[in-house]
Amino acid sequence: MKKEWFFDRFCGEQIAIYAEDGKIIEVGVENEKSGEVLGNIYKGKVMNVVGGMQAAFIACGMERNCYLPLNEEDVLLSRYDGSGNPGFGAPALKEGDEILVQVVKTPRGSKGAKVSCALSFVGKTLIYLPRTDFLGISRKITEEKTRAELLAEADKLRKRGEGFIVRTAALGATKKQLKIEAEYLRQLCRETLENALTAPIGTAVYRECELPVKVMRDSLGDDCKVYVGDSGLYEKVVRLARYRSDEKHIVRYTGERSMFNYYGLDEQIYALTSAQIPLDNGSYLVLDRTEAMTVFDVNTGKFTGESDLESTVFQTNLFAAKEIARQVRLRNIGGIIAVDFIDMTEEAHRTAVGETLERALAEDRVKSRVLPMNELGVILFTRKRLTRELSSFLLKPCSHCTRQGYVLSEKYMAMRIRTAILNCFSEGYGTAIIELNRGLMNKILSEGYFSAELADGWKDKRVYFIPHSAYPEERFALHGDNSPILSLPDGAQILY
Repeated sequence: MKKEWFFDRFCGEQIAIYAEDGKIIEVGVENEKSGEVLGNIYKGKVMNVVGGMQAAFIACGMERNCYLPLNEEDVLLSRYDGSGNPGFGAPALKEGDEILVQVVKTPRGSKGAKVSCALSFVGKTLIYLPRTDFLGISRKITEEKTRAELLAEADKLRKRGEGFIVRTAALGATKKQLKIEAEYLRQLCRETLENALTAPIGTAVYRECELPVKVMRDSLGDDCKVYVGDSGLYEKVVRLARYRSDEKHIVRYTGERSMFNYYGLDEQIYALTSAQIPLDNGSYLVLDRTEAMTVFDVNTGKFTGESDLESTVFQTNLFAAKEIARQVRLRNIGGIIAVDFIDMTEEAHRTAVGETLERALAEDRVKSRVLPMNELGVILFTRKRLTRELSSFLLKPCSHCTRQGYVLSEKYMAMRIRTAILNCFSEGYGTAIIELNRGLMNKILSEGYFSAELADGWKDKRVYFIPHSAYPEERFALHGDNSPILSLPDGAQILY
């Protein structure tokens, strides 16, 4: 199986795509200005302590105050087997206290981020717990002798009052690599505490790595090729790869076309904007997002089967279960997810469909919990919500249907236009003329979506926008031109 990661940057967003044999399995998107706050450590101030809720609310410089449980066990440690005296809970707090907290759950809707006083620093093979007397190991490491050896090695690395968690990736690590990473994480902690001494309230004194670096740290193996389309990201990825002796797997993409377009990923990304998801056997899924949950509905479509109705329905549901597990990972869907499978009469079939879904979800790095199928043929499962869903980058609420539907977002439209411009230049044209919606043009110009391209590869090219008030936001037309003198309407605007 060919495993590949693709990293690129545009419109102020970083994108990471993981594909197996050319088929996208996972997509991550992160805004460069705001980024993801999960894992960040902030110097905060206690705004109020609510005894009835056993919680404190901390000002951390975000839009809403963060929520700090005062008597809740650390969620991180509950995911690992281990021993020690974790010392759960926050210290005695009063209004006005300054405190270091780490985000363990991102803000969503009207809810602020959830934070913890139990700080942690995540590496490839180890998680360092500077304030927690705990020694743990991943439950995915099942061989007892190996577990004992890794735990013993981690125990040698820790000092009084601190702890380590051995991650699954430690299986292939040497004692020297574990020691180097332990000291590296300890140094990160020291720098964080030093920064906090002089940092103002609301400052992030430690930030989790950028998206590509997090992916490199957590996901990559020696058999995985990495393609990077941006020079700045390439330098960061190579630095990390050198630390892991993986540099030979990193490739800087320098083609004239968009990298995602060149490797056949564009159309797969576009397919993720659709609520209807076709399956290989002719059946299909319908995805519906609500405030409370995400719902998948299974339909037989063109699939008629080869024998009786029960077999047809059973086969359709099996196909659907595998694809739903792929889709929630691909679209990064979190929270409560309901699947309305087609009714089946045989209990063995109902059980088999549930087990198939559970096995498929187990391949995901993000934890899920699946409930048994009920008498209505519905399965509920939860998937941990770590970062924003992909739909928040690809789509935006439609302004013409009281926010009941979605249309393509401006940033995703800019991405499609950028791809078309690059393809135009790769075909030998020196000028690209784009006709598009006036509002979309104004957004691209005011936000400087193509500023990086203009400063780099488009210096000897010309790009013109022709705005149309009647064009819908999702429509644009592009053509190339090599004429020395262009005939353009009065409203045309030159991008460069």
